Order: sequence, then C-alpha cells, then structure tokens
Amino acid sequence: MKYEAVIGLEVHAQMLTETKIFCGCPAKFGAEPNTQTCPVCIGMPGVLPVLNKKALEFSIKTGFAMNCGISPYSRFARKNYFYPDLPKGYQISQYELPICEHGYIEIVVDGNVKRIGITRIHMEEDAGKNIHGSASGGNFSFVDLNRTGVPLMEIVSEPDMRTPVEAVAYMKKLRAILRYLGVCDGNMEQGSLRCDANVSIRPVGREDFGVKVEIKNINSFRFVEKALEYEIKRQANVLKDGGMIRQETRLWDATTGTTQPMRTKEEAHDYRYFPEPDLVPIMVDQTWLEDIKKSLRELPDVKRERFVSEYGLPDYDADLLVSEKAIADWFEDAVKLGGQPKVVSNWIMGELLRLLNSDNKPFEECLLKPEQLVGMLKLIEDGTISGKIAKAVFEEMYRTGKESGVIIKEKGLVQIRDTGEIERIVGDVIAKHPKEVARFKEGEQKLMGFFVGQVMKATKGKANPQMINELLRKKLS
Repeated sequence: MKYEAVIGLEVHAQMLTETKIFCGCPAKFGAEPNTQTCPVCIGMPGVLPVLNKKALEFSIKTGFAMNCGISPYSRFARKNYFYPDLPKGYQISQYELPICEHGYIEIVVDGNVKRIGITRIHMEEDAGKNIHGSASGGNFSFVDLNRTGVPLMEIVSEPDMRTPVEAVAYMKKLRAILRYLGVCDGNMEQGSLRCDANVSIRPVGREDFGVKVEIKNINSFRFVEKALEYEIKRQANVLKDGGMIRQETRLWDATTGTTQPMRTKEEAHDYRYFPEPDLVPIMVDQTWLEDIKKSLRELPDVKRERFVSEYGLPDYDADLLVSEKAIADWFEDAVKLGGQPKVVSNWIMGELLRLLNSDNKPFEECLLKPEQLVGMLKLIEDGTISGKIAKAVFEEMYRTGKESGVIIKEKGLVQIRDTGEIERIVGDVIAKHPKEVARFKEGEQKLMGFFVGQVMKATKGKANPQMINELLRKKLS
C-alpha cells in the first residue's frame, strides 16, 4: 500500500523586543544564568503581569504579512503543566481567542506555487531552560530562568504539506518574512526559531487523517527534513507490520538520525486551559491597526517580482537575492551606485556567498561594502584589471575591507596592456610548444584555450585576454 504524509508545523518565534512579555527584564540571549529575572517572570506570589505593547505590535505585523485576520478582541489563557523550568506551574498563552487567524503564505517547490494555510498566530511566554551537567564531582541538573517570560509567537500551520521538502520550504519562507519584518532574528541555533512538526500518514487517495505524531523542538532546516523523512518511514513500517501508530510526542536524535519516544501526546483538556485572570482582554484600536499595516516593509514575494521586472533578473537570481533582506539590500545598494544588476548578482551568488559560506558567517558580518564591488567592476570595465585578477582582488577586499585600488597597487596587479610585451610572451609560448602549434594548424582549434592559458600563466593572469587572443591568432595563422 502506498502512503502519503500529512504535515503541519507549529513554529515558535522569539520576538525581538528589548524586554520580556509581561515584565521589564531584558530579553537578550547569552547572559549569565538567572541574571535576567524578577519576581514577575519567576512567578512569585502576589505579582501581576503587564503586556508588552511591542510584542502585541509584532504579532499583529506578522499576522498582516501572513494574510491573517486580526482579532478585534482576544485574550490570554493559562496553560497548566509542570516542568522544572516552568516556575509558575503554568504558561500564559492564548487559546480560544488568539490575536491572528486564518491566513496563508505561498511556497515554491519544483517550480510550482503552493499555498499553505496559517491556522493561527498567538502570543505566549517562553519557559526556562534545564541545564544538565556535573559540578563539584557530582551529577546535577540546574534551571536557568533567564528565558522565562521571553515573548514568543506561535505560528500554527494547517496540515497542508505533503513532503519534508515542502515543510522546509515553508520554514524558510516563514523565517524570511519574520526577518524582513524585524520581529525575529530567526537564529535557530540559539533557539529563537524552533519547530514542532506534526506528521501522520494515510493511504494515497484517502481523505481521513491518520494518527498524528508530534516531533518536538527541531532547530535546523536540515533536521526538519531528516526528522520528517525518518518519521514517515517509521510509521509506514509500523503499519506494514500490522501495528498501530500511537499518538505521542517524540524527539529528534541527530546523533542516531532517529526519532525517539518522549511522552504520550497531550490533548487540549490535559492543559486545563482557562482565561488568565491577571490580564484584561485585548481590544485593538482600528486606527492603530491601520498604522501598523502602513508600516509594513516590502516583503520577499513583492521584492522578488520587482527584481525580475525592474532589473531583468532571472527567477533563480531573484529567489536567492530576496531570501535574506541583508542580501537584497546589499544588491540594490550596489545597483544604485552604478553596478549592472546581472553582473552584481553574479558576484554575490558566486564569490561573495561562497566566501561567507566557507567562513560560516552570516551576511550581516560581511566586511565588503557595495561601493567596493562597484569600484572594482569599473576597474574591470576600463581594463585596469582582468576578470581573473578581479577574483583575487575581490577575495582580498572581502578578507581585509581594503579598497580595490589599494590592493591592486600593493600587489602589483595592474593588467598588462603593452602590445610589445604581450607579443614577446606570446612568441615565447609558441616557440616552446611546436607540437601543439602543428596540431592547431591541422585543425585542433580547441588548443587556442591551451595557448591562452600558457600566456596567462606566464603573466600571472595580468595580460589583457582580448589582446592575447588577437596576437595568438595573428601569429598562429
């Protein structure tokens, strides 16, 4: 029997607010354990939470960007469960009345556009963090409550995805939108973007869903794909052997490449939701909503269409350039300074991203500025340097932040354009390779590349390629 997967994702995005969602503690990552806490976020008796308005604004902004309806009336609820890193014994979240509902985003897989529904976007506070290790010769577990109360958006999709590839495309699109909006940094390694994946399988052609399994806290695109691939195969094998799928929560083990049982899956009633008595319901002013909507930046899909129509870029280039706002902005800055769009795109996609990936650096840490690339491109156009030398100059600019003119002067990389000197070197190359000359004259025209390469080698890549070709053809004829 052939099966198809039914996949829905619950994505937790940490909002880029200065402070936590219900108190004034800093929400920054990486501080010493338990140094960013107060009586409110650690749940001391008698304290009262107060909603961070910026968290509400970020949630509404995200809702607009994902085509959601914004609820004029929403409220918080208490979600009751007991973990060592949850000091109150409950989490303040939203349940039956979330801030955003019924939206969608579009993904492209294998050239086909697919719409993925967004069930809801709601606000909630994060829990703390358990730290397991040894100290003073014994084994201990510690609790760091710095993250407790950090504002989260939970973005819940409809079960519209059918393959792990679609799930990864959805996650990437979601991350791009959040980063364009400036509401989340999307750093999966630090946990500011985390994914719980719900997956079931069913016989192809059947409408009813199978039994759902949840895979918790997946923190990379690669692991989302691998975890779903494994879980789909696991469920298919269970059914093939005559077994039954249990509704449960599992964890992805990257070391073994498997999902492992964690606990049986809770239902909503297990959390004993009820309206949060310490927070008033949220009633959003319509004028404020309109102001937020007007403040939205150009989002990836719109920017992509503009790059194709305005700059004449191929779809592939536009897709890659708009995948990160920092890349798109860098590209446009270079074009505004006089760079040809396709040429600038080629240097970004080829050399710049290659170097950044090799160094495992985010684009934001790039030392190279758009004006430096444009300056180097002008030196290629006026014949000061060759395209081959330009690659070496580009890498040096990337490594040091120096201007291209300074690098060329320091390393003596100015292109050789002296006809007499190039003619002499061409003559030397021809004299050293009589067999190749004879084969060329017998019709092996592809040997022209060999001769050009030898001349470039002799001049350390400095000779003007056009002059080399002209002089070689003249002497070889």
